[in-house]
Amino acid sequence: MTIRNLEALFEPQSVALIGASPRQGSLGQLLARNMRRAGFRGRIDFVHPRAEEIEGQVSYPDVASLPEVPDLAVIATPPDAVAGIIGELGERGTRGAVVITAGFGEGGSAEGVARRQAILDAAQPHLLRIVGPNGVGLVIPRLGLDASFVHLPVADGGLAFVGQSGAVIVGVVDWAQPRGVGFSHLVSMGDMADVDFGDMLDYLARDPGTTAILLYIEAVTNTRKFMSAARAAARVKPVIVMKAGRHEEGARAAASHTGALAGSDAVHDAAFRRAGMLRVTSLRELFEAAELLSDGVEPRGDRLAIVTNGGGFGVLATDALIEEGGRLAELDPATIAALDRVLPATWSRANPIDIIGDAPGERYVEAIGHVLDDPGVDAVLVMNCPTAVASSFEAAEAVVGALADLDGQHDVPVIGAWIGDSAEALRARRLLDDHGLAVFETPDEAVGAFMHGVRYSRAQAQLLETPPALDADQLPDRDAALAVVDGAIAEEREWLSEHEAKGVLAAYGIPTVETVVARDLDELTAEADRLGYPVVVKILSPQITHKSDVGGVALDLGSAEAARDAARRMVERARAVAPDATIEGFTVQPMVERPGAQELILGMTEDAQFGPVLLFGHGGTATEVIADRALALPPLNLALARRLIGETRVSRLLAGYRDRPPADLEAIAETLVRLSDLVVDRPEIVELDINPLLADERGVLALDARIRVVPGGREMPLAISPYPAHLSRAVVVAERPMMLRPIRPEDEPVVREAIPELDPETARPRYLAPVADLSHETAARLTQIDYDRELLLAVIEGRRLIGLGRLGADPDNVRADLELSTLTDETREDSLDALLDALIAEAQVRGIGTLSVHLDAERVAAERYRARGFAPPEVRGDLEEWTAVLGAEA
Repeated sequence: MTIRNLEALFEPQSVALIGASPRQGSLGQLLARNMRRAGFRGRIDFVHPRAEEIEGQVSYPDVASLPEVPDLAVIATPPDAVAGIIGELGERGTRGAVVITAGFGEGGSAEGVARRQAILDAAQPHLLRIVGPNGVGLVIPRLGLDASFVHLPVADGGLAFVGQSGAVIVGVVDWAQPRGVGFSHLVSMGDMADVDFGDMLDYLARDPGTTAILLYIEAVTNTRKFMSAARAAARVKPVIVMKAGRHEEGARAAASHTGALAGSDAVHDAAFRRAGMLRVTSLRELFEAAELLSDGVEPRGDRLAIVTNGGGFGVLATDALIEEGGRLAELDPATIAALDRVLPATWSRANPIDIIGDAPGERYVEAIGHVLDDPGVDAVLVMNCPTAVASSFEAAEAVVGALADLDGQHDVPVIGAWIGDSAEALRARRLLDDHGLAVFETPDEAVGAFMHGVRYSRAQAQLLETPPALDADQLPDRDAALAVVDGAIAEEREWLSEHEAKGVLAAYGIPTVETVVARDLDELTAEADRLGYPVVVKILSPQITHKSDVGGVALDLGSAEAARDAARRMVERARAVAPDATIEGFTVQPMVERPGAQELILGMTEDAQFGPVLLFGHGGTATEVIADRALALPPLNLALARRLIGETRVSRLLAGYRDRPPADLEAIAETLVRLSDLVVDRPEIVELDINPLLADERGVLALDARIRVVPGGREMPLAISPYPAHLSRAVVVAERPMMLRPIRPEDEPVVREAIPELDPETARPRYLAPVADLSHETAARLTQIDYDRELLLAVIEGRRLIGLGRLGADPDNVRADLELSTLTDETREDSLDALLDALIAEAQVRGIGTLSVHLDAERVAAERYRARGFAPPEVRGDLEEWTAVLGAEA
């Protein structure tokens, strides 16, 4: 489940506290007090087996005695009672429960795990949703609902904070109250037996009262759902995440805390970036970034101009900026000349712009106006430090007035840092904040928030980046790769031989050095003679995967005698080091001489939470020592592959230096994409290394490869839905051969060109309206889709798009809408039929219960839809929603 029945949790009209208590200081009493104090506008009932009155109102002895069925129940009883209570609530019609109680397997106890399953079994028949167990509850200030035991009232606002740790939730409340930070939702997830981060992201993305989503994560469950929800949410509002357990010790602590496997932090980092979320490392950064992004500050670049009345603070801000990877904006000569006319002669005449300590408000106004006009400035940081000769508050008033006068004239964001804790500094910051300016207490806080904004803007741009297409003529030989993998599995071998591994890579278009197998010394010399000297000889053994570790590699062998001698010696060394290893012979390959080529490593491993993960980095025998690598989740396209390369230090070497020409970066990126395709296609592959992959200006060449396979495939599926290639097929439209296939991100140019020519079959199209000049952003959102949630099919003739059909499902995958749009020529009828049939078939495969399509009764021949099971509404009209029931809405 995803958002089904979450409205009972987050939009209740009535609440019951099961486990309320009259005993002062008890958990039940604190929960009851908070509920009463918060001013909930709906009905509140208390349940206690003996108390007749709690917090001044009647209490009931049990759930059956409640006079009304509560939408939401808050449960704080002994753990053994919880499953029965949930079952009883579900029978009465309650659809949401917050379980405060602990003891449901947090430490891994069998008894606790059994309790956890019992509450899920009790809830499932009623589709009752559970937050928790083992949390501090939830707070929704706009409803006046405080179903928690936090110690302070929570102000209303636009931030939603969702976290696994109750202590962090309480700490956030304590931090936020004196700063005037308000929340739309405060949700303690606890152990996430049911409602998880994916559910919350789906719900909050659609909540109009939430401007930004803040997550404190210790472990992610159901990563496929999490990634799908995170990618959807990050496209509509900022999602900022703090992940605990960045180091091994912290990860162990988090695992024992939540009872969930924490997984690799580096993989989490890759997943957050891929989804477009912004990761921070502290609570302070979390709220700094939230303040900036909630105010709509999204810098277009990393060039910052600093206006300050204190030169020292300007230097500190500059240091912080450079350390964060930002750049000082270089002022245009015209800007300097304009500032010369309005600033004292002693001003800095450079960025940071020191307007001198006696600067009155008017001087700030003059400086800011000219700096905002500079085309080389992406954002302006205005700073004020207290002095005896000028008022900090008056400076803030002047800045507020100036920005109000300039409203709409510039798209350059302005942020502030008013230093000090005096009453005047506090008043100034409050004034700036009240007028929508993101303002901070120190230069480093302001710069940190600015750089978070830069990273967020980059992430949003990357979400909409259109990748170039791979060469369609180099399709993989999937059958050849499958034959090798199946052969190894049939022989009950985990590791492919080097020769087999290279064969699999070659089948996917990855250049490899020719490698042959020699079973004995005579075959070895014969193959070496054929290949030509010098050659490389390696030991061949299923048990020896790291051949260099046992002296099983000999390079630059210039003769048959040298090759035989080297082979004899490596057998002796291998038997001494690994006496139980079966030596099946040798592999022989030409000695590749590519002076100046960079050694790279490409690989794949399986993460315990996110499934297959791709690796790129500095290769060679010292790859572990150098530890220069980056990770990404498959599937990849060329844009994602280029970004992965750019995250490593070795990318700077690949760009060329001194007398070294740049390596062929496109060939490296293509190799990563082909490796990703292999991993997506072959779930039997659980581990893969290409090390080294040589890269230079001539291209790439894999010298060595290792592949491990298991029957039945990986334990964890892909975290991101791959391209559904199985839906591609040939169709005949207007007696002409065409292709019907799912749209790809690379299709954006074709879609932008075709949309104005298409005529919607369906009324009120949300996505396929015939826009004359479709923007890049809109076209990117149309073509870069989550195939788990939606599907856009295209009928294509060559490079010409004939028609489009879209299936858009709700997060629960229960209902879906159809949209169709095609050309109006002789292809229309056939293409409409092909698209409609394909979309209905896929909806059935996905288990969607109901399809709906909006039709204009005066334009559309309804028989096409009636024949496929669609029925009109009972009340007929010009614009009608026709529906088809495909299955039960579970």
